Amino acid sequence: MTNATDEQAEQQVDSAHPPAAGSPVARRSPADRPGLVAAVVAFALCAGLIAYGALRGEKSDPPAKVPTAAVTYEVTGEGRVDITYQGASEKGTGESVTRAELPWRKEIRVPLGRTPVVSVVLGPDGGHAKCALAVKGRHVQSATAEGAYGRTSCTGVLPAPEPSAD
Repeated sequence: MTNATDEQAEQQVDSAHPPAAGSPVARRSPADRPGLVAAVVAFALCAGLIAYGALRGEKSDPPAKVPTAAVTYEVTGEGRVDITYQGASEKGTGESVTRAELPWRKEIRVPLGRTPVVSVVLGPDGGHAKCALAVKGRHVQSATAEGAYGRTSCTGVLPAPEPSAD
């Protein structure tokens, strides 16, 4: 019976004097630490779910489409001119063409609620250029620039977008 009491004495740990690293008391199996086992299992499950979601390749909802209208910009005349126009981006930012050769034409879709505009600037040699703007195939405005550094622009109006039912 001495063996049983010696083993029990070795297994009792005094919190003030932890067992040495190589002693039988210091070597415990993971089954003796249920909290550690539960943490490892929880970590493995979380990692598995994250990997599953990443590999599955779910995509978020695509951004909402901005309603647009067809707009045609046209510049006729002779020589080269600088042209700036309302672009087709979602925010309707301006775009430029430097020293464009005439005639020049651009058909794009401009977001509703934006103001389509095309501006023309002649070079130092002057000349003659005419801009024209059409919305949904209907002529809206035209204007002419003449002389050195002559300028003109054509603008139109697009309706505001309908409120969404979201």
